[in-house]
Amino acid sequence: MSTVHIKPVPVSPEEVLAVARGRARVVIDAEAREAMARSRAIVDAIEREGRPVYGVSTGFGALANTFVAAERRAELQHALIRSHAAGVGDPMPVEVVRAMMLLRLRSLAMGRSGVRPEVADALAALLNADITPWVPRHGSLGASGDLAPLAHCAMVLLGEGWVLAGDGTRAEAGPVLDAAGLAPITLASKEGLALINGTDGMLGMLLLAVADLRHLLTMADVCAALSNEAMLGSDRPFQPELHEIRPQPGQARSAANIHLLLQDSEVMDSHRNDLAHAVQDAYSMRCAPQVAGAARDVLDYAATVAARELLSVVDNPVVLPDGRVESTGNFHGAPLGYAADFLGIAAADVGSISERRVDRLLDVTRSRGLPAFLSPDPGVNSGLMIAQYTAAGIVAENRRLASSASVDSVPTSGMQEDHVSMGWAAGCKLRTIIDNLGTLLAVELLAGVQGLQLRQPLIPSPAARAAIAAVAPIAGKPGPDQFIAPVIEQVKHLVEGPNLRAEIEAAVGPLR
Repeated sequence: MSTVHIKPVPVSPEEVLAVARGRARVVIDAEAREAMARSRAIVDAIEREGRPVYGVSTGFGALANTFVAAERRAELQHALIRSHAAGVGDPMPVEVVRAMMLLRLRSLAMGRSGVRPEVADALAALLNADITPWVPRHGSLGASGDLAPLAHCAMVLLGEGWVLAGDGTRAEAGPVLDAAGLAPITLASKEGLALINGTDGMLGMLLLAVADLRHLLTMADVCAALSNEAMLGSDRPFQPELHEIRPQPGQARSAANIHLLLQDSEVMDSHRNDLAHAVQDAYSMRCAPQVAGAARDVLDYAATVAARELLSVVDNPVVLPDGRVESTGNFHGAPLGYAADFLGIAAADVGSISERRVDRLLDVTRSRGLPAFLSPDPGVNSGLMIAQYTAAGIVAENRRLASSASVDSVPTSGMQEDHVSMGWAAGCKLRTIIDNLGTLLAVELLAGVQGLQLRQPLIPSPAARAAIAAVAPIAGKPGPDQFIAPVIEQVKHLVEGPNLRAEIEAAVGPLR
């Protein structure tokens, strides 16, 4: 997808990803320009009539009852942007900022914000020139939307503020715009408020997280299957008829994946009738689809919330086609904050059960014949002992991060904004949890592969052979200890990228 067309209708999640990660160009269609022009005409009429309307002829927040003279209303909009660009901390990733800008552009183009088409053009020009505003991590409370992050984006439209330079440093926006041939814009009434009032940052992070977690939950099934195979577990708990009697949809999909991945394995066949093995495997093996499947159901819920938000007008005030300009609370991020927090809980738990399987693989008393810590020479060598320490530490961090941000609220703006969503914070910590989950699955993938290598000469499943073929060039075979940190990093890239899944699916068929 090389071009995304902006119309007075919602963009799709795929279009958001294309612009945020794929650097797709954006083009504003004529019908979006017409919708914006119609809503701007309503604002201009209000100005001519001298009516007091929030954000057009008044101050903001606790200053909503302060009337602003006509000759100072452009000044009001510029002052709003400068005062609200109050964020601090490290910059947000480029993909988050680009998603946020696209979603704000989408909101303006729906023709309910009262801005001139030139404002939307300026946002599109930044995206197409690959200029990314420097948006600090801290500043948004997720009510009145993502005010500070969006204000940092709007500052760049004014030729002020900071942008993210190619080397990751901070640069003054003005010279960067000049070099790109872009001119700063001058805001008219209502336009500054329209640029910063909305849930675009929260929504952008949630859409990116949904895409990432959709992939990682399938990879969690891959890792669970490898661990089960390496530990001489049973494939019987994953039979479809056992999941039909508990009709949780995510559980059925996860179980179907694991069952498929374990087929045609000499390792599994080697102990199928061995009564020395336990009748039941441990929960971390047997209940893998119940946990990862529940996370899939949470993911479906979060995706539904995000899809609804893409349909939404979240500005305040909104310009209605009948000429009314009404204040709303649609900027409040509670729906997105709840979804992000719920998704964080689910992702943290998927990582937790993954670490438990790693621990079993490394424990000589529970790994059914594998050497301690998967080292052929334990004692002199420690194998993956400390890799499990790393996983345990990350699990502990994810548990802390899984505490809900959205139950918190700090009143602001002279008690005008007396209940805030903390949806931005929920999105930020969700991103960290998902990144941590990638590392946890990498440790499990590495342990599962090495466990199966130690089961040779038994031939593992086709899925496992594909995984071994991908991991072995990075980690080799179990043997003398090596510098393990870069191995984990490279295996994490395998887990997060598309190639390993594609190779496994080429061997066994599509995964759900």
